[in-house]
Amino acid sequence: MNLENVAAPRPDNSWSGIWSQQVEVLPQGEYAVAKIPVSDLAARFDTPLYILDIADARARARRWKKALDNVFADLAGGDVYYAGKAFLSKAFARWMWEDGLYIDATSAGELQIALAGGVPGERCALHGNNKSRAEITAALENNLAHIVVDSIAELELVNELAAAQKKIAPIYLRLTSGVHAGGHEFIATAHEDQKFGISIPSGASHLAIKRALELPYIRLQGLHSHIGSQILQLDGFRAAARILLAERAWAMAQGAEISEIDFGGGYGVRYTELDSIPPTPEEFTCALAAEVGAHIAETGLPAPRVSIEPGRSIIAPAVCTLYTVGTVKEVELADGIRRYISVDGGMSDNIRPALYAADYTAALVSRTSLAPLERARVVGKHCESGDIVVHDVALPADIKAGDLLAVPVTGAYGRAMASNYNMIPRPGVVGVRDGKAEMLIRRETVADLLALDLG
Repeated sequence: MNLENVAAPRPDNSWSGIWSQQVEVLPQGEYAVAKIPVSDLAARFDTPLYILDIADARARARRWKKALDNVFADLAGGDVYYAGKAFLSKAFARWMWEDGLYIDATSAGELQIALAGGVPGERCALHGNNKSRAEITAALENNLAHIVVDSIAELELVNELAAAQKKIAPIYLRLTSGVHAGGHEFIATAHEDQKFGISIPSGASHLAIKRALELPYIRLQGLHSHIGSQILQLDGFRAAARILLAERAWAMAQGAEISEIDFGGGYGVRYTELDSIPPTPEEFTCALAAEVGAHIAETGLPAPRVSIEPGRSIIAPAVCTLYTVGTVKEVELADGIRRYISVDGGMSDNIRPALYAADYTAALVSRTSLAPLERARVVGKHCESGDIVVHDVALPADIKAGDLLAVPVTGAYGRAMASNYNMIPRPGVVGVRDGKAEMLIRRETVADLLALDLG
């Protein structure tokens, strides 16, 4: 085993580090987040616990906005939409709005959380491949910035519901470019054989654009593309941008006024010290601006206003999950011994290792250990052999029941995809800053689960 796949003893607090920027190691070896020792957080809020470094997340959001504002200042400007599917709470939505971002919602629930957090409707957008009548109606009633339409059938439905309210619906058409990227087949979203969007290569996009121009209660405001998630290179974004901008030129030749372009999200992060360093927000936005500049130079068209949708790159590194160790046992393998370290959470609070075989790392965060590192697998308490938190990591050989382990980079999509499998309540989310902790989403209890059961 490569024993380098272990959390750094002294966390790297840079943009590309795997720990949030307020994580530090105290003299006795215990980790602290925003000056609060993790043992204090465990004692006060119990474990498992999502710990959100508020200052880190907000700094990342502001960096995206500043990067986009700077590189598109000489074009038509742009907007950053925080992808609420990664993680959302009322307070977090409000912070994103206060920092100049919009909220991209993919359901009525996400939209209502943003609105309840104080975000104005016009600073939100609605996404999704199968929006209900109620969701579209809510978007129209709350005067959202736009609705991202995923199919011609949905285009007709939006027109019908807008007519009922006597409103003109501002829409983007989500188009699939044929360019796809991402860390796993399930999170690559622009190839032909999948559920999202309207195909450009097949010509379906032309039919959708023409139909949008015919419908009386539709304003075709923009085009949208999303090529996948956890992308660590620029090439896919550049290629998709060229295709989408060419489609804009065709649409405008048909009489459309496409004043906005959304290049989507998917900007990757590091999960372990072995992962490559992703491009910065400045590098991503500069690559997109170069394609927009080439587009207007070649076509003579006015520059579009550009939007992007970072989610993971804002929230993922800002959160770590804190666990308490339970059972520890050794298993003999053909190539040696592996220690299985069981914690008090698992696939119910982070499904990504089971769903995508996603890699994470872990660290002993409650004390110093001088014991040698040994091959370990961190597992949960669920009745599944695939209930794995960290597949392969080197941890001190003297880890025992009661120790605290932390897994970094769990802000997306840990809480957002959490479940009650085995009737285990979902962990709470605590926000920390300046030595203070506040509960953002309270821990569920068994009483919460029983309250849903009508007997």
